[in-house]
Amino acid sequence: MEKKRANDEFEPGPILPSQSVDRFEFIKQEQNSSEGLSTSRSANEHEREERRIRKWRKIIGVGGSDWKQYVRRKPHVVKKLIRKGIPDCLRGLVWQLISGSRDLLLMNPGVYERHGPGQRSLYNVLKAYSVYDRDVGYVQGMGFLAGLLLLYMSEEDAFWLLVALLKGAVHAPMEGLYLAGLPLVQQYLFQFEQLVKEHSPKLGQHFSEEMINPSMYASQWFITLFSYSFPFPLALRIWDVFLFEGVKVVFKVGLALLKFCHDDLIKLPFEKLIHALRNFPEDAMNPDTLLPLAFSVKVSKRLEELQQEYEKRNGGTLPKAGSTNRLLQAIKHKELSIKPERSNCVQKDDPSPRILH
Repeated sequence: MEKKRANDEFEPGPILPSQSVDRFEFIKQEQNSSEGLSTSRSANEHEREERRIRKWRKIIGVGGSDWKQYVRRKPHVVKKLIRKGIPDCLRGLVWQLISGSRDLLLMNPGVYERHGPGQRSLYNVLKAYSVYDRDVGYVQGMGFLAGLLLLYMSEEDAFWLLVALLKGAVHAPMEGLYLAGLPLVQQYLFQFEQLVKEHSPKLGQHFSEEMINPSMYASQWFITLFSYSFPFPLALRIWDVFLFEGVKVVFKVGLALLKFCHDDLIKLPFEKLIHALRNFPEDAMNPDTLLPLAFSVKVSKRLEELQQEYEKRNGGTLPKAGSTNRLLQAIKHKELSIKPERSNCVQKDDPSPRILH
């Protein structure tokens, strides 16, 4: 009972009648605009969104039937549209199409199954993945990815999208973010530190003088792909681009944030600098401001060079991007009988995260 009372203190209060929520069910902040202007703006935004949805539906086709052909014919158009943001009502389907997870699902019917009534979706997906991939198991941070996916798709679809991401159906495999020693995180932090010095040399020098390194503020960016601490609308826009273009967008957004806040960050001593790097101002988190700045940052070629440099320094290489067919072949040779008693995932009633391998 004592535990329950303690938990109740953190329960959110009810939404008051005077409060309204946005499309993500977050309470809207009060604004001092007139009701007439607000109504007019809402009508225009709704009409514009409807046009976007019609355009996207035409590109996708019924159930995604026209998607691959359109992407092959007009990849640059698709890239531009995705960078503007995928319509929320189509986001789940498009995420599956651009990640390659839909192919995995269609070619592997019945592999993923729910494990008993009353179990929560997030628990089911993470448990299933921990059995599917014993090398990774469950690692704190994966829950943020799975939780975001479950907002837009079923458990089975979320499971296969998680497989596609970590095993590299389209882009480089992400499983190194969660393996013992976090090898891919270490590589990304090395690359990011060098990029900061090159794109913002004065800030990079200030970080060195204050003994600030990316592991102090950027690790969670890569481990959770911005799904942990970033505002939800911004995180969704980043994920739209990430699933289509790959992890380079994480570097782009990180560098853009530092550029945007450069003049403030460069004045701060260690303690205040750490706080600022973990709590960016609201105006820096505006998708329409931050993302165009991020897209202007060029990193692709330099990332490849820095990856090669890192591999020479540390020996060995991490897995590269593979085709969906090769991934499917690997899946066929793996036992996929997912049973609850074989799971190493965190137990349903245990709120504490654990790293399991």
